[in-house]
Amino acid sequence: MKILAMEPFTIDFLLSQLRKTRLQGFHGAQPYANIPIQLVHALDTDVLTPAQNFVLTSGVEKMLQLRAALLVRGVDIFALSGGIRVITSDAPSEQIPVIPPIVEESCERDGRTVLLINDGMHRCYAARSLRLSISVVIVRNVPIEYPYYAYALDGGWSKVTAIEKLPDGYQRKEYRNPRNYKALFRDFNSIFPGVQKDRGFVDPGDITT
Repeated sequence: MKILAMEPFTIDFLLSQLRKTRLQGFHGAQPYANIPIQLVHALDTDVLTPAQNFVLTSGVEKMLQLRAALLVRGVDIFALSGGIRVITSDAPSEQIPVIPPIVEESCERDGRTVLLINDGMHRCYAARSLRLSISVVIVRNVPIEYPYYAYALDGGWSKVTAIEKLPDGYQRKEYRNPRNYKALFRDFNSIFPGVQKDRGFVDPGDITT
């Protein structure tokens, strides 16, 4: 993979855009509009809790390839201070937004509060595979009526499996409302078009680049 073009944007722009994030249901409610959001650097992945019980090996490899290509230009996707839009040799006709993983402070059904990986699972796993820390955006005090659409894995990272392909009928997450979980889905595509696009190695909504 080669970087054909790169356009950075600031942390202020990133956070201001994230405040506009809408839910797919609830009449497009904006759960992040008036709550604390901050970029935290060099976070140990051990303090993060996944909701998704798998990663695709191709997705992790893509993250590592992207990181290597951007390191040449002085950008580390595990240590972003804002975001970037990139055009790569893998998709020369597409400008891809690259933002830090989004993590929510989430109250779980057993009463514990965890830092739940909302978006950027494969990037967190890739950093973990190299035993590196990672910069993430942490969102706190999410309105109780708009929790993340899936529960945290009870066993944390120990319950995450790396697989080459999703089997038919694979249960990826335990949804809070299985009949209508998409209502609570955070639509980051509306503020960073293409960030949740399916690029041939994972389903949209499960990771971002």
